[in-house]
Amino acid sequence: MARQLFAKNGFENTTMNDIAIASGKGRRTLYTYFKSKEDVYYAVIESELERLSDKMDEVAAKKIRPQEKIIELIYTHLNMIKETVMRNGNLRAAFFRNIWMVEKVRKNFDEEELEIFRKVYAEGKADGEFDIDNIELVADITHYCIKGLEVPYIYGRLGHRMTPETSKPLVAKFVYGALGRSNVKLSDKCK
Repeated sequence: MARQLFAKNGFENTTMNDIAIASGKGRRTLYTYFKSKEDVYYAVIESELERLSDKMDEVAAKKIRPQEKIIELIYTHLNMIKETVMRNGNLRAAFFRNIWMVEKVRKNFDEEELEIFRKVYAEGKADGEFDIDNIELVADITHYCIKGLEVPYIYGRLGHRMTPETSKPLVAKFVYGALGRSNVKLSDKCK
């Protein structure tokens, strides 16, 4: 209920009383679980990030080549962030205004995502698909590059007039080149 209220009215225009009434709970009950409206907001963001994390775990568990997983993980991250931000109405504005608040809540998700990249890079290195000297560093760089692409991707400013389908081969070429595998051909599954 809080997510819906934040999405409809915005963070600033939603009160704890509004959340209590909409959820059919008393304010006392609400304050038993949350100290403040900010805590409720953090919980909403955490639940949204859990959705993203679950989707990333699904991709990581797929029985596809590590090089295809990396591209799919990148696009899954970007598409899920965009979908989350766009479907949450006024929460979208709060997301951009309160980016540091979001970053505070996002730490657990970030660490989980980094671990996924580490595992996929280690798998690719073991299979001889990637020529990586420092898996930790490559995972960090990948993670922070993706985070840096979120806002342009959400606003459609990434790859002017390109769809994810038309941009994937170019992104793959860039990523695989950085991973030391310039001769890798993108499979039909990843296109």
